[in-house]
Amino acid sequence: MAITLSEQDQHTLRTAAWGAVSLITAAGAAGSPHKAATQASIALTSATGVVGHVLTKAPKGLYSSKTTAALADQVLPALTASMTLLEQLDAAEADNFRRAVLVAIEAAGHGQSEPSPTVAEMARKITAALDAA
Repeated sequence: MAITLSEQDQHTLRTAAWGAVSLITAAGAAGSPHKAATQASIALTSATGVVGHVLTKAPKGLYSSKTTAALADQVLPALTASMTLLEQLDAAEADNFRRAVLVAIEAAGHGQSEPSPTVAEMARKITAALDAA
């Protein structure tokens, strides 16, 4: 099933996915945030399907948040909204989006033997927002 997403829907998906990368990178800032962001970005831009086409570029204006809390206030609801929207349109694309975000989070932590408590907690919050739909 081919789905069509409005510009606003695409912006919400981009805010959610790229924002999740920003959140997990901020949570792991004690490590190598640049390397984490690069790995997570590669994961997002490797997504396929409709989601892959949407996530090829990051949203404008996402990075104006001055604190992690302000970013989370934007991103966590966008994750839930994205899953709700995609589940209504195409369950396979909803699953594709969820997997893309979770792979990006995992990629951001690649190279660490065990994620820090801060990274683990942020990953839990991101996963909970995805599952709240």
